[in-house]
Amino acid sequence: MRTVILAARQFRPAFRRRGNFVTDGSVKGQDFWFNTNYRSIYNVAGGADIFRCRHPSYTIHRTISTDAAKITNGELNGGGPLVEYERRIAAGELVDGDACQLGTLGELQRLYEELVENAEACRLDRYATSEKAGRSRWLWSRFIPQTSYAPIKGLYLYGGVGTGKTMLMDLFFYQLPGNWRKKRIHFHDFMLNVHSRLQKHKGVADPLEVVAGELSDEAILLCLDEFMVNDVADALILNRLFRHLFSNGAILVATSNRAPDNLYEGGLQRDLFLPFIATLKERCVVHEIGSSVDYRKMTSAELGFYFVGRHLSTLLKQKFQQLIGDHEAVPQEVEVVMGRKLQVPLGANGCAYFPFEELCDRPLGAADYFGLFKKFHTLALEGVPVFGLSNRTAAYRFVTLVDVMYENRARLLCTAEGTPVELFDRIVTIADAQNLAPRTSSRSRKSDDSDICVDNELGFAKDRTISRLTEMNSREYLEQHAEMLAEKQQLHRHETALES
Repeated sequence: MRTVILAARQFRPAFRRRGNFVTDGSVKGQDFWFNTNYRSIYNVAGGADIFRCRHPSYTIHRTISTDAAKITNGELNGGGPLVEYERRIAAGELVDGDACQLGTLGELQRLYEELVENAEACRLDRYATSEKAGRSRWLWSRFIPQTSYAPIKGLYLYGGVGTGKTMLMDLFFYQLPGNWRKKRIHFHDFMLNVHSRLQKHKGVADPLEVVAGELSDEAILLCLDEFMVNDVADALILNRLFRHLFSNGAILVATSNRAPDNLYEGGLQRDLFLPFIATLKERCVVHEIGSSVDYRKMTSAELGFYFVGRHLSTLLKQKFQQLIGDHEAVPQEVEVVMGRKLQVPLGANGCAYFPFEELCDRPLGAADYFGLFKKFHTLALEGVPVFGLSNRTAAYRFVTLVDVMYENRARLLCTAEGTPVELFDRIVTIADAQNLAPRTSSRSRKSDDSDICVDNELGFAKDRTISRLTEMNSREYLEQHAEMLAEKQQLHRHETALES
């Protein structure tokens, strides 16, 4: 068994990149938006605090189990997520993971090798299974009921926020052969796609079966990130949808903050959702990532664009103006799914400006947010409130908004009434509520408890949102965002030159 122990070592940010920072299309050798000389929270604009996250040096002990050591020491069938993981650690691109991450990598490596070995039986090669053959299978299924379950099970990974679930799944996905029928997509986006297809097939006897047939023809291996069910419309169709998908040979790899038995907990008509949990556990190996480390919070966050305090509208607009440069901010319109349109109060140069109420206090959802970030890469959001019982629906929308922004690697500027942790102080799970300290007679129970929101789904989701808001204001995240913009601008200039 190989054991590696690294002690008293400064954390190396995951996927750390080096290079010049780019703002408004110009390359600057010095970081424009960050000031590394500050060491504590300070005041601006008459007492408004700017939230900052800094990390200490971390002591990381890495212990590799016997099984993982065997795999790492070369007993591989040539490649896979574990090999790539070790390569990136050796190259300094990734921080050394803990034993929990390595156990998960062992599961992903096992699945990778099973898929490679059974690629033909699983019909993974997109060129060996033509679109015509897919339509033919669907046509024959009208007359002769048939099932074709995959010979191997998928994988359902769940664990706390920031434990590296998405990174590990991406590591797995991008090691798979390019000619395979595979898709990696955020769960929100996947369900929007499903509902859009259902709308298209209205009037068919079983539209879910048709949609499942289309999806499985496009991708046999489905990698769904952030599997989280909080919508009754999704909950009621998931069992039938995935029964059809699995019977078509689909293999699911999913990440989630929730164990299968805790999905859609407390939701409307949950008894109709329970068969899906049984189906999920039957077709997937369930594996918990038990790490207690939130790797997102270990980034070296600096000043960022998260401003805490009231009456900061002027400051936010100044920052917004600096980002759009000489462009004029005007009202714009964004197309979202099924012909709906989202009105953007101000937009220019890829940056959108919204008051919080316009984006999270209206009946909007993931579809609107995905549409928004197809057109804009930066959001300035004014006036994020502290959440509680009185604005629980807005809290749900804000959580979804942050999820979509994070998935699209978008940049956030915002003013808020508190730090990310303070925004969700009043949101608690049932277990948290039971453990709340008893009130003394000198305190008013009514004033303390009136806005406490007991909501299991939101109580679990808030940790992910706090973690993501912290990372989104880190130096690493914002530098990566700037590099992404520079690459897009360079590609646009190249395409323009070719056209001319």
